[in-house]
Amino acid sequence: MRVRGKNILLRVDFNWPYEYRVAKTIPAVRALLKNGAASVILITHCEKDDKIIHLDSLHKYLRKFFKDIVFVKGPIKKMPEAFFDWYKNRVVLLDNLRFSPGEQDNTLVFAKILASWGDYYVNDAFAASHREHASIVLLPKLLPHEVGPLFKKEVENLSKFFKPRHPFLVVIAGNKFATKEPLISKFIKTADAVFVGGAIGNAFLKKRGVDIGRSRVENTKIPKNILWHRKILLPEDWVTKNGVIYDAGPNTVKELVNLAKNSKLILWNGTLGLCEKGFTYGTQALALGLGRSKAYKVVGGGDTVAVIRKMKLEKNFDFISTGGGAMLEFLANGTLPGIAALGEPRLRREALKKK
Repeated sequence: MRVRGKNILLRVDFNWPYEYRVAKTIPAVRALLKNGAASVILITHCEKDDKIIHLDSLHKYLRKFFKDIVFVKGPIKKMPEAFFDWYKNRVVLLDNLRFSPGEQDNTLVFAKILASWGDYYVNDAFAASHREHASIVLLPKLLPHEVGPLFKKEVENLSKFFKPRHPFLVVIAGNKFATKEPLISKFIKTADAVFVGGAIGNAFLKKRGVDIGRSRVENTKIPKNILWHRKILLPEDWVTKNGVIYDAGPNTVKELVNLAKNSKLILWNGTLGLCEKGFTYGTQALALGLGRSKAYKVVGGGDTVAVIRKMKLEKNFDFISTGGGAMLEFLANGTLPGIAALGEPRLRREALKKK
């Protein structure tokens, strides 16, 4: 990409909590400026506690890296004519995309407003590219474009699971069985073992007739061919409080760590316990145990990554995905709306040749 003299519209994913994603994206922004970009305009969505927020705090945080960054607050409007005469060779942060209904409604009108801010579009927001939103799927139709470096790393690392090395261990936990069922269905065919834990594991246990006390479970239907599949592993013991399961127990973690020691490839998505309530034992113990495995290890999912970062255990993994839903969808389908919109044959070839 020839960026010299151009205003680069960079779609990033700085959703809350954004520190980890910012750290992963800063090198790309600096490279664009070093290569002569007239400016780099950052566009992102951000929600905190399910509320759309202004990006004042993100602006303050980004000033640690770019002291003269410009923040344009409020719903995004067409770029003022003289804007880049005022702010040349700088980073610009536009306010939360989701203050504009046209983003999620995927309207061409809003996409054209966004396009007015740049000469060239770069999508480096893998974690948001499973959504058919204006900033993801329409901007590539309006501007010259390409995929960003973080996006490429995501595809490269996650594509390893399409033709996995064996033994291959999958750990799926957390909640929302419906979002993870496609992944479980896919990997019981190609993995050697699929452990199902967390709230999803509770649902499996109850469906199998195990007494889980007063633990709340999703009212969800689990197909019998998945529920009783020979490759599905479930918790052997658990941490309870007042008759409610809150975490995986030591025997469960020990079994997973033993499997990991003999594995060559490991995929993990979802915390083993209710970490937001302080039940971090299972997640921490597994992360520590995986550090002793020589397998190629990839972990993803916002809550899981947040716990691993808090415990400073990032070094125990070969790759940490910035994606949650995007990671699940890409692994299940081999593509994303954002990839299709970019028309990136290299990305599609990379994924397809490993499927």
